[in-house]
Amino acid sequence: MTTPRILPSIDRLRQRPAVRALETEYGPPAVLAALRGVTDMLRRELTAPELPASPIGNSEQAASTIEQRTASQLAVEFEPSLVPVINATGVIVHTNLGRAPLAQPAVDRMAGLAVGYTNLEYDLGTGRRGSRSLHAERLLSRVTTAPAAVVVNNNAAAVLLVLAALADGREAIISRGELVEIGGGFRIPDVMRQSGALVREVGTTNKTRSADYAAAISDRTALILRVHPSNFRIEGFTERPRLEELVTLGKRFQIPVVEDLGSGNLLDDHGAGVVNEPPVSASVASGAAVCCFSGDKLLGGPQAGIIVGAAEPLSRIRRHPLMRALRVDKMTYAALEATLLEYARGRAHTSVPVARMLTATIEAIDARAAAVADQLADDARVAVDIIDGVSTVGGGGAPGSALPTRLLQLTSPDASAATLEARLRGLRPPVIARIEDNRVVLDLRTVLPEQDDQLTSALIGLD
Repeated sequence: MTTPRILPSIDRLRQRPAVRALETEYGPPAVLAALRGVTDMLRRELTAPELPASPIGNSEQAASTIEQRTASQLAVEFEPSLVPVINATGVIVHTNLGRAPLAQPAVDRMAGLAVGYTNLEYDLGTGRRGSRSLHAERLLSRVTTAPAAVVVNNNAAAVLLVLAALADGREAIISRGELVEIGGGFRIPDVMRQSGALVREVGTTNKTRSADYAAAISDRTALILRVHPSNFRIEGFTERPRLEELVTLGKRFQIPVVEDLGSGNLLDDHGAGVVNEPPVSASVASGAAVCCFSGDKLLGGPQAGIIVGAAEPLSRIRRHPLMRALRVDKMTYAALEATLLEYARGRAHTSVPVARMLTATIEAIDARAAAVADQLADDARVAVDIIDGVSTVGGGGAPGSALPTRLLQLTSPDASAATLEARLRGLRPPVIARIEDNRVVLDLRTVLPEQDDQLTSALIGLD
């Protein structure tokens, strides 16, 4: 018998119970394609003269090998690319890790609305078509004190839409010190130009005064744009007018002031001293006509761009053609409304993960770290020490922030820090750590409390 003849036919392979089970799981077309590819590969291996003799000596061994390889190949091909990870970096709003984890009420609300139909664009009172842009408006007005609100898919889209609706073909005045890059290579001046607004720069990088804005106002001016430094800091010889000054200037010339707040701080007294970010309600109270901010940063909700402000400009924004391109779906509204309800009820500091992480005490983190370390004490594969460290807000929020924390420091007798960090990423679920002073450290501030046991088990099983 020549070697290729021990290979069973594809039809015979498909009659085997293990292959039938694969077809049930992955579907016949995918299994058929995988069987053909694996069989062809094995045929080449068996007939290649330069390769050592194969241990496969009969048809049953060949069939078993093809089954195993087919199952492995299909498992890889069908594995989702998006998987849950344990964030032990200490960066609370980690853009690369999906920013804010959702509160359980938001998850429950999404699940409840995902399985059926909703009144997304249906007015239950009149029985006619309604507007999706009205969802979440009442809650946003409650927690920000703004008269009106609109939700789009992210904050860059919010800035784009606001400028397109209020300043297309006209000038938007902005300080040179606020022409920043907001992440991913996107820059404020580029977003402004795409909106159709004409960028009118005033002042210098480090100093801009109210007089600079006043001198630039003309009959071509549509608005004053103020960008909060939520992802940068300019220190030293600096000057920047307060929002109230710009609002007073805008009223004198009948020009609206728009503020891009970036992170969107809704924290109450529980978190007032944690992050140096102005609350949205303060900007609204100062008289800004429009404010926009992210839903998945300090707010701790889903990815969204939230626009709040006075009724007249919000009405123009809501009617703009770009609104349809930038609108959000029912799942975003569900998660956002559930998150906003936690703020409205005054319990976000305990129920919204981002708010809970921001306000977690060093004592609480130390106790959790000690519990994990105790369970790893007898594991010879890694040595665990608890050391002082700092967490950061991240996500373009509260730059320069440093929250005191306690870190689990891991060392291995047979692996470098880089190797150990890579092994952590290879776990299921992956554990994302950071390296400091050539040591791997884990910050439990950003590990959800319900993941502590999962993290401990993963570390005990670390090769």
